[in-house]
Amino acid sequence: MGQGPPPPTEAVALLAGHTGTPGAIQLLSDRRGSRVWKVQGPGGAVAVKANDPDGDNAHEKAAEMAQEDDHLLRLTAAGAVSPDYRVGAGPWEGGRWLAVNWIDGVPLWQALALAREPEGDRATVRSWLTGIARSWTERLARMHAAGWAHADVQPTNTLVTSDGRAAVIDYALACGPGDRRAVPYRGALTHTTAPEIATAILSTPAGIHIQAHPAADIWSLGASLFWCWTGHRPVPYDETTDRLEKLAAIAKGTTTALRDVRPWLFPAFEDAITACLAADPSDRPTAEELTTAW
Repeated sequence: MGQGPPPPTEAVALLAGHTGTPGAIQLLSDRRGSRVWKVQGPGGAVAVKANDPDGDNAHEKAAEMAQEDDHLLRLTAAGAVSPDYRVGAGPWEGGRWLAVNWIDGVPLWQALALAREPEGDRATVRSWLTGIARSWTERLARMHAAGWAHADVQPTNTLVTSDGRAAVIDYALACGPGDRRAVPYRGALTHTTAPEIATAILSTPAGIHIQAHPAADIWSLGASLFWCWTGHRPVPYDETTDRLEKLAAIAKGTTTALRDVRPWLFPAFEDAITACLAADPSDRPTAEELTTAW
């Protein structure tokens, strides 16, 4: 068993019927009021998420867990997420927990490590990159067709499996039709925030919900690929700059020219990323269009 607090007993009890009695429990993350464990049983592995009951934002994080569960149920019903993904959810003495089937993959930044180097300039790496991008846009296209935006498209929420396909995780911030949410959306990771979302955050009071749309996911997709392929974020700013100043820089809609920072020449890939980063949402391709562009 991993070090740190154990997952909620209610979750472990449910998982015993899903994967068998857990043989290994590993705490993977404990930050910002949320915890994540990998629970391994003879029948497979599951990721368990729960709020930190002692955190200053315990109530908000519990509401966020419940919100993600609601989103997964609705997305599954709409055919946008596989019915095999969600395992279960519920209350516990410290708040809320959520369990999803484990995806055996690595975060996008790690997966694209070779592509950031000059030796990545070869056919096998090109095929690897386009396969990741294509499968990623296919997953987003299913959400967008159902009227949803993931609203938190970023490198850590994109896992790359051993066969070179992208898997999307973490649906807590997703924005859907007729949204009935407990936690208002106010953007996600700053570095992959679309200009229109940055503008809305800067121009509306804190606590007011901002409805993200599919075009914002496309900008975030392009920003994530730009960042993880080149090693540079698409909008330059000093790391010590506060979040509002970073958002103001993003809201201008200007990005670094990809040709100035790319590790090697890949015209088709570069053109698709550049199209995703169009300042005007209406000028960006749709996820459906991108599935044939990579």
